[in-house]
Amino acid sequence: MIEIPDDLATALVAPGSDAARVALEALALEAYRERRLTGFQLRTLLGIPSRFELYDFLNEHKVERYTLEDFGHDLDTIQKLEEARKAKGLA
Repeated sequence: MIEIPDDLATALVAPGSDAARVALEALALEAYRERRLTGFQLRTLLGIPSRFELYDFLNEHKVERYTLEDFGHDLDTIQKLEEARKAKGLA
């Protein structure tokens, strides 16, 4: 249970929105951004039926799925594969 003064609640939650759902989505999105939740866990928690709908939900909330860390990992993998290819004389 979270208590929010009425004057601040109107600034946090759009009229007609379910405050509990808004709070749950905000907590879940932050955990996803920090990689404490996987996409599957996020879908399960929020009751999102498919990964395509999850992608739509993430796009609506301006959450990038491909991070700079992901890029660095991919770049390392490409470099290792290139080194292995050269070592086998496939250059």
